This record gives sequence, structure tokens and C-alpha cells, in this order.
Amino acid sequence: MAYGQAEDPARSITPHLDSVDYPVTREDLVEAAEDNGAPVDIINVFKSLPQEEYMLREHVLRDLAEAERRFAMGGLKDDDGVNRDRSNIGRNRVENAPNGQTRHP
Repeated sequence: MAYGQAEDPARSITPHLDSVDYPVTREDLVEAAEDNGAPVDIINVFKSLPQEEYMLREHVLRDLAEAERRFAMGGLKDDDGVNRDRSNIGRNRVENAPNGQTRHP
């Protein structure tokens, strides 16, 4: 996912963060990205944000950076010191979900 300058604008998440008024809900971020023609991977990143509402653009960036830190190469430990396997987190969430609850939050 691209965050800065000198990148492919189609893969940049920042224009979608700038196109909304804050405070903003996670669902509003998803809708704004869809309306702006964002690629599906950017839309999915917004869908996976942990908080329902963000007061500032910087708060969204903070959560994006934390997700990148945890899910990126190296398998860094969580804040509690545990190194959790997240290699199949989406698949496990769907396949091991109770009946009728197969959508990722």
C-alpha cells in the first residue's frame, strides 16, 4: 500500500483520507473510497480498520501503520509480547466462524 510521494496514485491511500470530513466513521471511509474508484485492496484496508470512528486523519494513519507493522514481514510481536500467527487470519475468520457469521468485520 502506498502512503507517500513518488508512488502510483492508483495505489495511494492518502487521497481517500483527504476526501472526507472528520470525524469520520469506518463505513464513511469505505464509501468514499468506493465512490472515488479505489482499488479493492484499499477498500478492504478501510473495512479492516479497528475503530468505528476516527476523529482525525492522523488517527487513521496511526491504525494503518500499526496494522502494517503487525502484518508485514517479520511477524512482529503484539504489544503484549506474543507473536501470533496471522498468515491466514481472513480465511480462519470465515472458515471457523459460527453459522451465518462468515463476514469479516
